[in-house]
Amino acid sequence: MLHQDYIVRMLSELAAAVTRCVLRGESRRTPEESAEALEEAVGNAVAIDGAAFLALAPESIAQIMQVTGTDPRVSEYVARTVMLAGAYQAEAGNADLAALRREQARAIAAAYGHDISDMEGSAEEAGAAAAEAMSEHA
Repeated sequence: MLHQDYIVRMLSELAAAVTRCVLRGESRRTPEESAEALEEAVGNAVAIDGAAFLALAPESIAQIMQVTGTDPRVSEYVARTVMLAGAYQAEAGNADLAALRREQARAIAAAYGHDISDMEGSAEEAGAAAAEAMSEHA
């Protein structure tokens, strides 16, 4: 029961972070601030320091998640959140960081067998796809 509660809490926190960022126009967040908020939420979801976790190479990030026992249900949300952070980084003009986030997201999705191809595109498109996918799983 405690494990199930933990999973639900992690999924809820990631969905809330995505929702806040997708609605950033109302909160006056910049794309970079939105990306940073999402990256922080990812760190909380995997229970590893977000900056250290997201500094890993794409293939390493997926392996760390598997070794630490990240629940597969959480992994899709993490992959989608990292992909959305990449879209915001691109919008902010941080091309190298955006490319890294997108590769990390793809590596996580591939390791767990998730299809996140609907997340390719602008931050607005990726945010809408993430919000839709997360609401389907809620």
